Amino acid sequence: FLHEVMTQFAALARTRDDHPTAERYALEAGRLRGHIADHGWDGEWYRRAYFDDGTPLGSAENDECQIDAIAQSWSVLSGAGSRERSARAMASVDRRLVRRDARLIQLLDPPFDTSDLDPGYIKGYVPGVRENGGQYTHSAIWTVMATAAMGDTEKAWELFALINPITHGNTPAAIARYRVEPYVVAADVYAVEPHVGRGGWTWYTGSAGWMYRLIVESLLGVHLEVDTLQFAPSMPSEWQSFRVHYRYRETFYHIEVRRLGDGHAVQHVVLDGKTLPGAGLPLVDDRVDHHAEVTIG
Repeated sequence: FLHEVMTQFAALARTRDDHPTAERYALEAGRLRGHIADHGWDGEWYRRAYFDDGTPLGSAENDECQIDAIAQSWSVLSGAGSRERSARAMASVDRRLVRRDARLIQLLDPPFDTSDLDPGYIKGYVPGVRENGGQYTHSAIWTVMATAAMGDTEKAWELFALINPITHGNTPAAIARYRVEPYVVAADVYAVEPHVGRGGWTWYTGSAGWMYRLIVESLLGVHLEVDTLQFAPSMPSEWQSFRVHYRYRETFYHIEVRRLGDGHAVQHVVLDGKTLPGAGLPLVDDRVDHHAEVTIG
């Protein structure tokens, strides 16, 4: 995550002609990437942290919290991890933390309980609740985003369906287990009996904001860059098209994205009947409804 922040700030500094700051952040990001490669890899996944005495956290040598999902997801999202290691790390997440039976994705496993490890306040939660081994939805969303970023479209949609709150309230039995509103995002889902699958702390805007970005950016592939929409959709195999009604300030753009062939690149962008020269959709706030067609293939 720090690598991503420094990389973005380096790019921002360059746009402001602050080249010394840009060079400093780029250098520090590179040094951090090297340290992660040298000291952050545990063999099958990335470690989460180190205690002051050098004891690792999120390592196979730990009795508790052997694997943490956040480090694996951000190795992909930040680009700080090697592709081979990140692929192995995400496979470990799927094997160790994705609970398809309970429809949740755990933050870490095993939860903190009786060991001498002192990670802070999360150890105060019952094992399997909230950050202490339950689903912490921020982290679960990052797992799905990372899966989509790796190009595994079908799995990304499968994992999204697991954490989509609507699928936790689509039957009487599911509602009885989930026990919170299925039309908003819950900050966490419990992973310990007898409360496996129960949601907690709903109406949590942080999780909802990341869920929105997951759906719009990672899955539908709609990205706003200043005043232009770019498209890189991850469409499930059974989809041939989808529609997005996008509001730009006080102007609506009604966009249909269609698949033509097996490729993923933008082939054509048609705005109000006219083919545009580039792959993006420029936005103008003229308070007139616009209609666009984007062809992917």
